[in-house]
Amino acid sequence: MAYFESVSKISYEGNNSTNPYAFKWYNPDEVVAGKTMAEHFKFSMAYWHTLTAGGSDPFGVNTAVRAWDHLNGLDLAKARVEAAFELMDKLNLPYFAFHDVDIAPEGSSLKEFYANLDTIVDLIEEQMKATGKKLLWNTANMFTNPRYMHGAATTCNADVYAHAAAQIKKGLEIGKRLGGENYVFWGGREGYETLLNTDMQLEQDNLARMFQMAIDYAREIGFEAQFLIEPKPKEPTKHQYDFDAATTIAFLQKYGLDKHFKLNLEANHATLAGHTFNHELRVARMNGMLGSLDANQGDMLIGWDTDEFPVDIYDATLTMYEVLQNGGLGKGGVNFDAKVRRASFEPEDLFLAHIAGMDTYAKGLKVAAKLIEDRVFEDFIDKRYSSFKEGIGQEIVAGKATLASLAEYALNNDTPRKNESGRQEWLKATLNQYILAE
Repeated sequence: MAYFESVSKISYEGNNSTNPYAFKWYNPDEVVAGKTMAEHFKFSMAYWHTLTAGGSDPFGVNTAVRAWDHLNGLDLAKARVEAAFELMDKLNLPYFAFHDVDIAPEGSSLKEFYANLDTIVDLIEEQMKATGKKLLWNTANMFTNPRYMHGAATTCNADVYAHAAAQIKKGLEIGKRLGGENYVFWGGREGYETLLNTDMQLEQDNLARMFQMAIDYAREIGFEAQFLIEPKPKEPTKHQYDFDAATTIAFLQKYGLDKHFKLNLEANHATLAGHTFNHELRVARMNGMLGSLDANQGDMLIGWDTDEFPVDIYDATLTMYEVLQNGGLGKGGVNFDAKVRRASFEPEDLFLAHIAGMDTYAKGLKVAAKLIEDRVFEDFIDKRYSSFKEGIGQEIVAGKATLASLAEYALNNDTPRKNESGRQEWLKATLNQYILAE
């Protein structure tokens, strides 16, 4: 059965095209900075937003019109698999990502959930073999079910902790079977509402223990995927243990887990943490922890995770600037953790939204590559910090300076060298110039 009969395969037509069902900037075969666009991005469909989201919000029920709406249970899950691979084929999306509950109903017991997963994974495996599509990452949803009201790996209930471990175990087995290139942990409930009822030390210790058990089991079954943690602040837990990149990196370093994990960073999560996305990417890159991206954007007027498709070329340019400076994303990719707006309810909107996101990132890549080629920011930064490349500055960087030597230098140089302007407005204008010129 075809679920998107009104949409043909999407192709690249260039930025002069007026066809809404065509790529204007994303040309998978075009080489930019030594790699094709397809190699740079490894674009991925988020199963949860694309196949299971219905447009509901806290004030209204589902609005989305989907060809599988009349189905339930495993029949619904099977139809979504077929629809997923049709959509990926028509959009030229090479990868997909999912939570366990996205692809199969939980049923009335863990045993039934396992059986349902096996049934659907059989179908997914068949489709992957037939189409060549790949699994960017999978994960376990340990935040939706009421059992996780107090957390999963940070719960106060040991039985719930064991259930979470069982979901992770199955998730790792599924990831290995489907050739997943990454496995993601997102702790939607891993945090606390109040310290009045919380043993924070035990919760964080138990979270680290769960991560270590996952590392051990992956090694045991020969699953060589890259492990990723996805930071997110405040929502839904007031104090999230994986608040942002810096907090998560510090946690991993404390427990000796930093050699086993990298970060899957999301744009909307960055803004909820009070950061720009390129800030989070820079923090991860500086620490050798940049692993993969969840591409979306938030609404600056709304204080929750709106998961909009990315259309901000300015932000996409700075994002791809960090990715290029990182030497790429390795096993990671660019997953569209984004959903169409509630009023964009027709099936065709799924295609128009992905086209917009893919084109935005493609444009950002081209601009970022040109900025790096011309050393626009690098040359300015090198000049700005040039005082640390000679004399007393060089001694500071080399670790040869002491407080006494610096004090002596300052006493003998009462008139320090003149500060120069940071030229922030000019740099931003130059960035605009590059964006508009490409």
